Amino acid sequence: MEYTVQKLGKLSGISSRTLRYYDEMDLLKPARINSSGYRIYGQAEVNKLQQILFYRELGLSLEHIKQIVSNPSFDGVKALNEHRSQLLDKRKQLDLLIANVEKTISSVEGGCNMTNDEKFEGFKQKMIDDNEQQYGKEIREKYGDDTVNQSNSKVKNMTQAQHDEVTKLANEIASTLAEAFKTGNPASDLAQKAADLHKQWIMYYWPKYSKEAHAGLGQMYVDDERFTAYYDKEQPGTAAFLRDAIQIYTGMKS
Repeated sequence: MEYTVQKLGKLSGISSRTLRYYDEMDLLKPARINSSGYRIYGQAEVNKLQQILFYRELGLSLEHIKQIVSNPSFDGVKALNEHRSQLLDKRKQLDLLIANVEKTISSVEGGCNMTNDEKFEGFKQKMIDDNEQQYGKEIREKYGDDTVNQSNSKVKNMTQAQHDEVTKLANEIASTLAEAFKTGNPASDLAQKAADLHKQWIMYYWPKYSKEAHAGLGQMYVDDERFTAYYDKEQPGTAAFLRDAIQIYTGMKS
């Protein structure tokens, strides 16, 4: 069966404008253009659009999706199995949050007692699951399952006071790093302060500290485009600057 832009938009629940944009950015091209100049989509394009929407639901950027689905080695069946696994993980997260809300309601109504730790259990588990989904493969390959599992355990056992402290620390890192970047010198006192704050921050998550692992994390910020995009969102080059500051801080760079 074939579809025009309008019919495919109605079928998929997305706008005709979005489909035209996908065409313009070479994410989803029509199978052909008919004699009247209309875009015509076939079954292969329908299947590809489904994959695109799956990836969008998982939070990937359009450019990242384009790289995935345009790769000659892309395996549609394997991708669907991965989607299923990730969606099941999301369902577990939602089930945990729903259970948390229901218990909170019961606690407010006087049906049961709920500790403060229990109130934040669902949110902490979601944080762990989101991190595993986005970065789990890379960090497990780099640091090993034991280290990652111990890190997840620290997050689950984090008190609300510790969570507030680490959030405050993350904001301090961002502001200090932004000011340090303006100096252009990763060895400056301000840049080294940012590196020290970064060490303090990761110790809320890591079971133990090593200079090598710290420097390796800084390098990952540059090697992995997702980390780079996060640090470079305000000022391009920030990820590399932080990497250099950490390497100097840890003695891994002269």
